[in-house]
Amino acid sequence: MKVSYKWLQEYLDIDVKPTDLAEKLARTSVDINDVYSPSDGLTKLVVGFVTSTKPHPDSDHLTICQVNIGETEDVQIVCGAPNIAANQNVIVALPGSRIGNNIKIKRSKMRGELSEGMICALQEIGFSEKVSPKDYEDGIWVLPEDAKPGESIFPYLGMDDVIIDTDITPNRGDMFSIRGNVNDIAAFYNLKSHFEVKQVIENSSEKTADLISAAVDNTAIAPTYKLRVIKDIKIAESPLWLQIKLWNAGIRPINNVVDVTNYILVKYGQPLHSFDYDKLPSHEISVRHANDGEQFITLDDETRELISNDIVVTAGDKPVALAGTMGGLETAISDQTTNVTLEAAIFDSILVRKQARRLDLHSESSTRFERGIDPAAVEMALDEAAQMIAELANGEVTTGIVTGSETEIKEVKVDITLTRINHVLGTSLTVKDVLDIFKRLAFETKVTDDKFTVKVPSRRWDVNIEADLLEEIARIFGYDNIPSTLPSQTSNVGRLNAEQKLIRSSRHVLEGLGLNQAISYSLTTPEKAQQFQIIDGGSPMTLSYPMSQDHVATRMNLISGLLNDVAYNVARTQDNVALYEQGRTFVPVIDNDRPTEEEHIAGTVTGKLVSETWHDKTAAVDFYQVKGIVEQLIQNMAIKGTIEFVANSERKEMHPGRTADIKLNHVVIGFVGQVHPKTAKTYKIPETYVFELNLTPIIAADKNERHYQEISKYPSISRDIAMLVDENISNQQIVDLIENKGGAYLTDVTLFDFYQGSHVPDGQKSLAYSLTYQDKNDTLVEDKVNQAFDKVIAKLVEEFEITVR
Repeated sequence: MKVSYKWLQEYLDIDVKPTDLAEKLARTSVDINDVYSPSDGLTKLVVGFVTSTKPHPDSDHLTICQVNIGETEDVQIVCGAPNIAANQNVIVALPGSRIGNNIKIKRSKMRGELSEGMICALQEIGFSEKVSPKDYEDGIWVLPEDAKPGESIFPYLGMDDVIIDTDITPNRGDMFSIRGNVNDIAAFYNLKSHFEVKQVIENSSEKTADLISAAVDNTAIAPTYKLRVIKDIKIAESPLWLQIKLWNAGIRPINNVVDVTNYILVKYGQPLHSFDYDKLPSHEISVRHANDGEQFITLDDETRELISNDIVVTAGDKPVALAGTMGGLETAISDQTTNVTLEAAIFDSILVRKQARRLDLHSESSTRFERGIDPAAVEMALDEAAQMIAELANGEVTTGIVTGSETEIKEVKVDITLTRINHVLGTSLTVKDVLDIFKRLAFETKVTDDKFTVKVPSRRWDVNIEADLLEEIARIFGYDNIPSTLPSQTSNVGRLNAEQKLIRSSRHVLEGLGLNQAISYSLTTPEKAQQFQIIDGGSPMTLSYPMSQDHVATRMNLISGLLNDVAYNVARTQDNVALYEQGRTFVPVIDNDRPTEEEHIAGTVTGKLVSETWHDKTAAVDFYQVKGIVEQLIQNMAIKGTIEFVANSERKEMHPGRTADIKLNHVVIGFVGQVHPKTAKTYKIPETYVFELNLTPIIAADKNERHYQEISKYPSISRDIAMLVDENISNQQIVDLIENKGGAYLTDVTLFDFYQGSHVPDGQKSLAYSLTYQDKNDTLVEDKVNQAFDKVIAKLVEEFEITVR
């Protein structure tokens, strides 16, 4: 909310710097977005009186103006505004001045005529399009007749004010009004509030009940609903003081009726709505749920299709407003309006929030209804608005209020003891101190011994329990005044548990292998959520009210988020990208609203892992490099069990010939391979390799406590074998057999040659392996090596019918 410092000063004798007040609010009540003055960055803007005008001789839209700027002689300014005329007070930017967007104005010639400055519109001096009055959208702003030429324009437009832009938390809906801010500031500065409530004068002999009726069958959706009627009004522009208050609050002035309702909204936090009485299809007003598929045209000239969860205000069962959100176009106040029906209500906050979010129709009214309304202020706000409309539009207020429903103001009493206060806050407050705090808050209080019985006013609907009172005492007393103490506790050494150690170590391994950590959103699109699943988990969990269409469903993989990161980098000419992410995925569970959370780790590499230099030419990453990264990661995890890489051509997002499942004890825990070219094309990325592992079974698996290998001081012996083997037999099958039958001294098996082509029979391939033997405790003799090597060859011939070359 944009809080005007000058408006606060109307009700409080406050004399502190606005920046200091903002800091105090931030420490005590609400967050602060900004503190600024509308005149910031603007210089040399003065009042000018147009003494005469004449058309520009070389232009059909420019006017040559003689302008009095408070000096002995008038200055000549060329102006292109269609509403420029003699005898107007206007905004003049002098040569050397700064206007909106830090534009500097210079003395210049326009089509041969000297122009010593610029006559400005509001938008040109920093007013946003959202608050500039529509009547002056295409022209200059005309200042009041009493404006004196040569004086600064800032006081005339309220630009000498300071605006404190507050960020209201959901529990402090009362701070969405000047009244709420006045009450809170008065409390923590111990000031007396002069908040003024204007009393209504019913100056019409007609009774409101004879003109209109209101009925609310379901009071749950509209606990309070009240109407007044103001007759014989004249629509006109609001006085400047009212327009200033509105545009400093970020609201565009419309006319004297609509502006009053917005003024009351800001002053009291009570939304109002004004209907053209004569345009209402019926004068029997009610509030009900909308019908599914019901059509309604809102004030912004948009046709809305409603659902049964929406609430509407009806006249003769025809919708005339979206309750708590926006009025209807057909009954809007216009220049021809002569009679006004004024509505003040409390609508169900949850339904208003859902309605506004579904229709993407957040308004000043819905924002306040969502956070709560003071039931004691509804009639107060209605009466003051009716009186102001009567005064500003020369109307007559009919006698009485028509009430469709009225919520009972429940008395909230909370008990608390002085002992409890001092125990929780760590203070040494006395009964007098606490009573003074409650008095400043305007909380009616009775004391019995050290027990306080506090009657909470309805304007503070966030205070209901003892903890709320403790918070109020703490913030008014001052958080900085509460002594700092450390809790008494035993001293324990903090440490990571086994799961945390493994996760952190896995990150270090991947970083050591050249990958950079990425953090992606946990929410994505339903399509991307279901891609790259290790095991198909069905459909993801989706949000009922997502913030955007790109963040609708909970992720079931990490790879899709990493590929978004790759696409972002590639689009910015970063060709070599190596990323990993460790995080949680969410796997749906049948007949359960909550998904299962699994810890995953994934990586993606495109381009080259190592940059080329003048003496080192590197190739683009391939399947085997990425598989090697995964193997090293798994090896460092020291898992007790069998790890297998098994080719899989069934993963639709992966290349069918360059993808392998990763199995732990014959159970799939992940995969590695190349992203399918079609999938890569949809992500707009080049050839990319990825892997993903489910860490949950890895964390649960047994581990080798000491998995390092001691370096032997004895020499090793190597034996090579080249063989012809059926092309359907995989390298992994051969390596597994050699390792199982290689004997106690076999330390390494390496495939160093692969060939398939001429001189090799069809359906076969040539593989060559190097086997390394070493005894860690003694010198290994040839006979033992030969014996073990022959056993391996014999088993290969028996198992795979190889031909030794």
